[in-house]
Amino acid sequence: MTGDILLTPEGDFQIENGDFVIGDATLQHQQDILISHKGEYKEAPEIGVGILSEVNNENPRAILAQIKRNFEYDGMQVNTLRVADNGNLIVDAPYK
Repeated sequence: MTGDILLTPEGDFQIENGDFVIGDATLQHQQDILISHKGEYKEAPEIGVGILSEVNNENPRAILAQIKRNFEYDGMQVNTLRVADNGNLIVDAPYK
């Protein structure tokens, strides 16, 4: 993926020497897709998983399928996508 403006964990712009920090923002984009709901992005209204609304969903396969569709729609190659035994989401999905 080409470089993008990086954000801090709090969502602020990363700034070094008075300028924006540019770098690989793949993880940032994945987080944005997971947290956002469909319709939140005017330019791509079909993007968004709304993962926080799915916390108690008892069908992880449906959620994983939705995540995979969203990542692929955004141009990622999904190599690994699963829920670990501890409940963490394991993702290997770089941009093509």
